[in-house]
Amino acid sequence: MQQPSFVLVRPQMGENIGAAARAMWNFGLDRMAIVDPRDGWPNQKAVAMASGAGRLLDAARLTDDVPEALDAATYVFATTARQRDLTKPVFTPEAAMAKARDLIAQGGQVAVLFGPERAGLENHDIARANAIISVPVNPEFPSLNLAQCVLLTAYEWRRATEAHEAEAMEMAGTDWATSLEIEKLAEHYEDRLEQAGFFFPATKAAGMKITLRNLWSRMPLTRADVKIFHGMLRQMVRWKERGD
Repeated sequence: MQQPSFVLVRPQMGENIGAAARAMWNFGLDRMAIVDPRDGWPNQKAVAMASGAGRLLDAARLTDDVPEALDAATYVFATTARQRDLTKPVFTPEAAMAKARDLIAQGGQVAVLFGPERAGLENHDIARANAIISVPVNPEFPSLNLAQCVLLTAYEWRRATEAHEAEAMEMAGTDWATSLEIEKLAEHYEDRLEQAGFFFPATKAAGMKITLRNLWSRMPLTRADVKIFHGMLRQMVRWKERGD
């Protein structure tokens, strides 16, 4: 789908512009606009910091002021950590990017403003926005680096537009053990422990065996795990036989 434009307003350091480009590209965003950068443009420090995301800087739109950067936008978010005494809806990054997704799906053009490093966006910049994005940071230290704010917002865009499993299991070349394989493992241990006299006294043997079976069934074993457990027991038996 289409994506929002990230607008860096009067950024001061080339390194932060490059880091912002890298953060955007980490999450599949490549529409960057740069408004009146302090150290001029192009900027070699930005290129060096962007690493593999230099393509964003090559394609970045350079403008003299915020209105020019927002000329095609139909909905604008402004990022800020401070109260501005402006009546506007305030979104978390998560909620903002969910709304951006819906607006873009309806044919809208969304832009997100990020302010300069020293003090953030000016009120006259925020006044041009439809809504505010405020990151729920520590109120005693609310200042975010420009690239960090870009990263958080880009991450939430990715979450809002891509389906990802909250948890996944990396099987590392194996499969889950079948019930039959676990049953054979349980039998192997039960037989050897029986020979070793583990199930004692006899009155408690049945309960001990049930507990052992329950242990095996409760463990999420892979086929590789089952082979290791078989091998461990065989080796201990061989070691005991050599000792005898």
